[in-house]
Amino acid sequence: MAITPPTPEPAPPERSLRSRLSLGALSPMRRELIAVGATLAFGILVMPFLIWLGGNRVLGPYTHGDDPKGGPWGLFADYVVGLVHGSAVFWGVALGPLLLLLLVQGFLTLLKSVPRLRRGAPPATPVRPERPAQRPQVGQ
Repeated sequence: MAITPPTPEPAPPERSLRSRLSLGALSPMRRELIAVGATLAFGILVMPFLIWLGGNRVLGPYTHGDDPKGGPWGLFADYVVGLVHGSAVFWGVALGPLLLLLLVQGFLTLLKSVPRLRRGAPPATPVRPERPAQRPQVGQ
């Protein structure tokens, strides 16, 4: 009777680059930091151009003071100057996407914390406290 030698167990497969870079594989803190960084970058780098696009369509060209060729880059330059000077309006635009993200996350957290009604079970009816018997008033 032949005895077969034990075979070594294969090494666990190395995680692929895609699985290492997926958001699900990251810690919750790292995911939050990525989301905050992305929304801040969007607010600082992309929002001025979206504002220029909407303003250019509705209000007309952005002239950047006396320069008729201001365009989107003129608006972006003024936006950066406003951020550096600490203008609340410019910082409101920059932090707007982050505020929206926090509001959505808070709303989703609130929805998850509310208990759900079980399917098929009727909703609970509130119990009304019994009222004391009314005494007849004198003179009626």
